Amino acid sequence: MAIERYLGRISGPLLDRIDIHLAVPAVAWQDLSSSGEPEESSAVIRERVERARARQRERFRGRSSVRANAHMSARDIRHHCRLNPEAEGLLRTAMSRLALSARAYHRVLKIARTIADLSEAADLEAVHVAEAIQYRALDRR
Repeated sequence: MAIERYLGRISGPLLDRIDIHLAVPAVAWQDLSSSGEPEESSAVIRERVERARARQRERFRGRSSVRANAHMSARDIRHHCRLNPEAEGLLRTAMSRLALSARAYHRVLKIARTIADLSEAADLEAVHVAEAIQYRALDRR
C-alpha cells in the first residue's frame, strides 16, 4: 500500500516524461546460483549497442539537434517510426486500454525504434512495439 500511495503522488504528466519505467522483482537465490544457460557477455552487448548507435548517427547525419532516437521530434517520429498494420493495431489497442497520452505514445515509438535498431531491423514491427509498451509499467497500473 505504501508503494501505491507514493506512486499516486507522482503526476501523470511527470510520468509521461520518463521514457522507461519498470517493476524489477527480487531474484530468487536459486536463479542467481544456478548455472543454466550462459548469459551474453558484456562485450557482445556493447558491440550490439555500438552498432545501434552507429545506425542512429547515420539516420540523423547532418542534424546537429538530433543525435539519437530519444531526441526525435514528432515530425522525425512520423518519418522514422512507421508502423505496419499489425504494429499499428497493437499500439492503438494499448493507447485505448492504458489511456496513454500523446507524450507516452511518442515515447513508446522512440523506444520501439531503439529496440528495432538493437535488433538490426530496418522497420518497426509489432514485436518492437510490444516490448516498448512493456517498458511503460506505471502506465499499466
